[in-house]
Amino acid sequence: MKQVVNYINGEFCESASKRLLDNINPASGQVYGELVNSNHEDLDAAVAAASQAFPRWMSMSVEKRADYLNSIAGEIERSLDELALAESIDNGKPLTLARLVDIPRAASNFRFFAHAITQFSSESHSLGDLGLNYTLRDPIGVVGCISPWNLPLYLFSWKIAPALAAGNCVIAKPSELTPMTAFLLAKICQKVGLPKGVLNILHGVGAEIGRDICAHKDIKAISFTGGTETGRQISSIAAPMFKKLSLELGGKNPTLVFDDCDFEATVSGVVKSAFTNQGQICLCGSRIYVQEKIYEQFTKAFINKTKSIVLDDPLLENTQMGALISSQHQDKVLRLIQSAKDDGAVIETGGAKETLAGRCQDGYFVQPTVITGLSNEAAINQQEVFGPVVSLQAFKDEDEAITLANDSQYGLSASVWSQNIQSCHRVAKKLDTGIVWLNSWMVRDLRTPFGGNKQSGVGREGGVEALKFFTQAKNVFVKY
Repeated sequence: MKQVVNYINGEFCESASKRLLDNINPASGQVYGELVNSNHEDLDAAVAAASQAFPRWMSMSVEKRADYLNSIAGEIERSLDELALAESIDNGKPLTLARLVDIPRAASNFRFFAHAITQFSSESHSLGDLGLNYTLRDPIGVVGCISPWNLPLYLFSWKIAPALAAGNCVIAKPSELTPMTAFLLAKICQKVGLPKGVLNILHGVGAEIGRDICAHKDIKAISFTGGTETGRQISSIAAPMFKKLSLELGGKNPTLVFDDCDFEATVSGVVKSAFTNQGQICLCGSRIYVQEKIYEQFTKAFINKTKSIVLDDPLLENTQMGALISSQHQDKVLRLIQSAKDDGAVIETGGAKETLAGRCQDGYFVQPTVITGLSNEAAINQQEVFGPVVSLQAFKDEDEAITLANDSQYGLSASVWSQNIQSCHRVAKKLDTGIVWLNSWMVRDLRTPFGGNKQSGVGREGGVEALKFFTQAKNVFVKY
């Protein structure tokens, strides 16, 4: 039984609560470890350590802070196989995906912000003969970073790296469903000699220790990625305390396929955008709108491509889809599929739990599912499923495609597939989303702003946006 403990003031320690949570392997459905369930005493100890470390860390040169981040990145790269295996076991995702995407991206996050902080500049404004205004950007202090279970180390590092680079000390909480790579990251931080108290990692239930982090008076900012309802709860706690908030929340992302698209490339790209990581990425395209002229042809090709997806043990090299994160999430996905059936949907493929043989016979697998025959108002087209479920609908023209795409409470991302570049730009301009990909999906540039509109979030992450969030501006006027 592997045990995950807290990392406070540079040391590994049990929780003052003495409570433990089961850590379950989603692919087998079996408990394979335990993690501590932190309480307010653990949080107070972590905040005290961070507060003590903050003056020295914020005063350190950006080059020295960057050296620490680069050292962490190097250790992540050297530990690629160990971390990828841990991520696959903890999350249920294919090992090949963790090895190719999750762990390399975690290293890139640290390297990127190690470099970005050395280039981070502020403004000055001349008032002619009267004087000069210049802007200082100082770290906030002790900040909270709360990350989700779908891309555990990938998104954990996406928050921690800019916070540390900017000179803050961090209280971080990974999801209680996927704590292992955060625990291994703490070992890396200890190995590279990251100063004590700069990064503190607390494990436990989000509704308990996560809530306490948001409510703690000495934590000045909260960066959260997760569900929209949880984001609403965090906002209700943190906003009245005037904390800075960055909330990257849910998505119900539209995919627009026009009849002049590169057909084969589009089919492959849209299948990838629908089912990567079992559809458990906030950016997955789950509402697919196809122009009438090619709707039947595209639907047939899309279904055939979906049927070829290899759903199997995540540790096998040829596996393309693994397990969902938990039995509760599996039940939620299956309930939403049933609601679509009740609304009159046609299940073109999938639509059921998948039972595998061997060690994965009790795992939380759901078949990749394609649905047709529903209007845009159907629940399956409005609610975030966060699983391997997509719906297809036809549209007549560009205006109708935009109307359908924007008919959602969410506004995170979209993808547009057409060889008419003028049309692509027109549509991208009119889509009410924070991100638009043209003839591609999930191509990420860490310099660009990342985030959504409407109920998909508040604020932006990435590049200079993240560094601005984790700092506060101070204007200084100098009279000549």
